[in-house]
Amino acid sequence: MMVVAACVGREREIETILARAAAVRHTEFVVILGEHGIGKTTFLTHLTHRHTESAGVGHTLWAQASDWDQQCAGAVLRQLTQSPDGGDSALAGLLGETGAPTLIAIDDAEFVDEESMHTLLTVTREHRDRPTLVVMSMTPPVGRRPSGLLVDEFRLAGITAPAVAEVAARRGIVLHPAMLENLTGHTGGNPRHVVTLLDDLPAGTWSRTGVTLPAPSYVIDDVRTRLHKCSAPARALVESMMILDDAEPLSTAVALAGLDTPLAALDEAADSGLITLGSALTPADAQARPADPLIRGAVLEIMGMEAVGAAHRRAAGLVSDPARRMHHQVSATPTTDPDLADDLDDLARRRSADGAWAEAAGLFRQAARLTSDPVLRDTRVTLAVDALLAAGDCVGAAALVPLVESLRETPLRNATLAYLAILRGRAAEARVRLDRAWDIVNFDREPDIAALIAQRYVLHNLVRCQGDELVDWADRAIAMAGSQSPAGVEAAAIRGLGLAWSGRPAEATTEYAELTDRIRFGAQAQRATMGRGWLQLGLDDVGAARSNLETAVSMANLGGSTRISLWALAWLARTQFLTGDWDTALHNVEQGRALARTSGIELASPLLNWTATAIHSLRGDWQDAERSVQQAATHVGDYEIMRIPEMLARAQIAEASADYEKVRRTLEPLMTMAAEVPALAEPGWWPWVDVLANALVIGGQLDAADALLTPYEEIAAERGHRSASARLKYARGRHLGAVGDIQQAKRTFSEGLELLDGLPLRYDRARVNFAFGQTLRRAGKRRAADAVIGTARELFLSLGASTYVERCERELKAGGLNLSRNERGDVELTPQEEAVTTLVARGLSNREVAAELFISPKTVQYHLTRIYAKLGLRSRSELAASRRHSGAE
Repeated sequence: MMVVAACVGREREIETILARAAAVRHTEFVVILGEHGIGKTTFLTHLTHRHTESAGVGHTLWAQASDWDQQCAGAVLRQLTQSPDGGDSALAGLLGETGAPTLIAIDDAEFVDEESMHTLLTVTREHRDRPTLVVMSMTPPVGRRPSGLLVDEFRLAGITAPAVAEVAARRGIVLHPAMLENLTGHTGGNPRHVVTLLDDLPAGTWSRTGVTLPAPSYVIDDVRTRLHKCSAPARALVESMMILDDAEPLSTAVALAGLDTPLAALDEAADSGLITLGSALTPADAQARPADPLIRGAVLEIMGMEAVGAAHRRAAGLVSDPARRMHHQVSATPTTDPDLADDLDDLARRRSADGAWAEAAGLFRQAARLTSDPVLRDTRVTLAVDALLAAGDCVGAAALVPLVESLRETPLRNATLAYLAILRGRAAEARVRLDRAWDIVNFDREPDIAALIAQRYVLHNLVRCQGDELVDWADRAIAMAGSQSPAGVEAAAIRGLGLAWSGRPAEATTEYAELTDRIRFGAQAQRATMGRGWLQLGLDDVGAARSNLETAVSMANLGGSTRISLWALAWLARTQFLTGDWDTALHNVEQGRALARTSGIELASPLLNWTATAIHSLRGDWQDAERSVQQAATHVGDYEIMRIPEMLARAQIAEASADYEKVRRTLEPLMTMAAEVPALAEPGWWPWVDVLANALVIGGQLDAADALLTPYEEIAAERGHRSASARLKYARGRHLGAVGDIQQAKRTFSEGLELLDGLPLRYDRARVNFAFGQTLRRAGKRRAADAVIGTARELFLSLGASTYVERCERELKAGGLNLSRNERGDVELTPQEEAVTTLVARGLSNREVAAELFISPKTVQYHLTRIYAKLGLRSRSELAASRRHSGAE
């Protein structure tokens, strides 16, 4: 069982070592370091097995040392050579015998006997030109290592949460997501610890949440031995640190231990390995902490319930933070305590008002445990779940949903379940639960619950991309709860977006400026800062948007909400995409995806995947682009804020691959949706009109393109929105060129570029220049077209958009001004014919070639007829074959 468990999640590490073994050209040494139970033995076992099965390799030598081997000369060498007398000649004969790489694996190498180590080093030095990789596993701290040689260290860390889940699944155990994170963090991903706890604890443990996991018995035995070796002061200090929160200063632990001179005890405790001092070199810098969660659990079990309870009661009188003080009181209280429960409830509400939802959730849950009144207990359980959702912990909240659903129906219960539905992207369910909550709430007796429901309607309308409805519900929430309440602040932090989507961007800007000035600190400030950044991005204030969104992301470390951090990461990545900082954008996308997975919030995933799809498709990374768009489709719920970016992502791939018919099919549903979704109609929020209009023009649907563009051009002009107007002029310029009004087309493209002047939107500038150049070339303005397309090419090149760099180069080649005679070939094809030939030879249809070169399918067929005549060919297959033949020559 240990072999299976320890191997799970090690594929990447094994592949790394195997690749090094295959590429080795002389003797190299690698030391695998890892704590007890991390899986070093199984790692080496599987490594040697894989090496043996690999093609083109030499010998695979294996040995496992032990402490008794240290006194037995040549013991490990005899294992390696499988020879009774071992010897350097036997080992030398095996090294590079076939000329292929040899792998020597030695497990527990700290126990290798002197003679074996000496022989190994001598032989490998004498034959260092033979391809040999020596891999030795050791458990820190280690003494003897190969000396005089370059040795690389490879640290084997704990396995990740997905691997832990697989270990459990192989044992027939399905871990609740919250418990999975708990188990992984508690054990550090150490496979031995994971397997032991999975095997030893009752099966029902793993389907619950909030369970405090114990330490395995062998860890408890080891910790007990180390504790008994400590002096009384050192043991008291260790026990105190296990009682206190890691955020508490060392002085609190010293006071709890009752020590007057703590430094000697501190040194002794650190030497025992039960605590760590970090990197401190002086007492003033000491940051004493338990060495790991298992040691904390082991020490508490050794102390016993009575001693632990007494220590928590003493700690409650020493700590200064109210929440931590009450935590100690709760930990020391085994039965219900209504007074303490009321105090916890009061503190939880105050923490909620500050936006510290995760802390509030814990306080509400503790209050519920200490509450004897069943009705009040149910309310506090529901408030705990609601606070978890506000903090963005859908996984933790979902674990308690069955309990909440079993409770009697109340407005709060319905509002909380609606909140979870919103974060999971389930619009229909959320609306049903919100409507029910609103119908049964008593506005006189429960004004705070009514305000909470109104605020949930605000969120519901935010992700529906509604404007007037969002503002209406925000006003209700603020009126009922007050502008300083949690519901009021949350509503105000979103209200500005509703104003912008209702055609009142100036009011929205003013409101956010006032809000962020009023709420500068604390977790609530994260909401206002993120909302302001989102608004600024929509209104072309790109530099300020980036600054505020970066600030909102960083506020997560100051008690902010995972939910808000996700939105901030999604819109920050979009900002970075538009400004050309694509590598950083992808980094933030990955951060957001990881956060979405751990939190269980699905709302922002399509936004993240939209940006990733755009970058990958423009770079020509088609597999990554398809993977991103599939992920976007996987997470699509029935909210508009999920559906819209999913469609835009699919359209982005289609446009990058010049499949304009697919662009049209993908985006045409937005024409109908825009009538019901204000954010789609307001300029600057969702860039779809120009993309669809461009596809319509290239597909020859000129009247449809004109009808689509006209109303959006008017509203963009009315709002004075620069980037939206520029994108619409990109499409309008295409349309004017297609209808033959080249002079007006030139003016329109130039106006679009002027609008973008001063805005850091490099991608938009590149797109406008590219369309401008194509239009000029089609009109026969080849020299002017070359200059504009050359500009587009440089912009796309700076972005790393290889897909469009190649297109620009084809356009320049099709223009014919920069071709040498050798590039024209022996048979005189025109530049346009040469471009058609290249694309047809790649297998593109006439319609696809037409879309790529911005000409009509009839023109493509005309060119093909002339190409066949010039080259003496009769079909597309012969043309492709002739190109392959000429390429081979």
